[in-house]
Amino acid sequence: MTPTTRPPVRQGQAHKRAAILAAARDLFVRTGVERTSMDAVAGAAGVSKRTVYDYYGDKHGLLLGVVEAAGEGALATLRDLADRHLGAADAAADADALDRAFAGFAAELGSALLLSSDYLAAVRLIRENEPLLPELDDHPLDEAHAQVLAARIAGIARTGLLEVDDPLLAAAHFQALTTLRVLNEPAARRAQAEHVRGIMTDGARVFLRAYAPRPGGRG
Repeated sequence: MTPTTRPPVRQGQAHKRAAILAAARDLFVRTGVERTSMDAVAGAAGVSKRTVYDYYGDKHGLLLGVVEAAGEGALATLRDLADRHLGAADAAADADALDRAFAGFAAELGSALLLSSDYLAAVRLIRENEPLLPELDDHPLDEAHAQVLAARIAGIARTGLLEVDDPLLAAAHFQALTTLRVLNEPAARRAQAEHVRGIMTDGARVFLRAYAPRPGGRG
């Protein structure tokens, strides 16, 4: 069944949805999407197979649900950390305060997301099943993630502590220097908290040096 012909699904109860997604995520990672049956998901979730179909339509819808749930959780985490660390940095008095704010943000982001088994499972499922997930191309969640960080970067740039022409591009550069670097590490290295912290904080500081105001510039 193709994504365009999937049957409508119902909203259902939140606790059942959570149980189904958790069961599907674990089984998809352990045995692969193709080898995971809807019966197995239903059994692991403690619901009927009919309930799984009612909530997610088919296996494709279930896989997409697993990935989107992880993305929504990551977005909530990103918003919280950006508010707590970079919100205060908007009015930072100097570059040292900005450095502390970005380093703290990056370190906590690394711990919250990149050491999260749920988040890493979703990343793995996307990599292994990309052809099955055309909906992820230009997904609204990607734009939402970028906008959260871009908004904070733009606010800091208005203080003169950063020189930024394109906040969305700057947000992409921050991600490339931090989270994407960690995700490209071998799994064993990604599991080492101090290693992840080092990559994240180093990347944040490289980002700040790249976007520091230039002499004679706008800053």
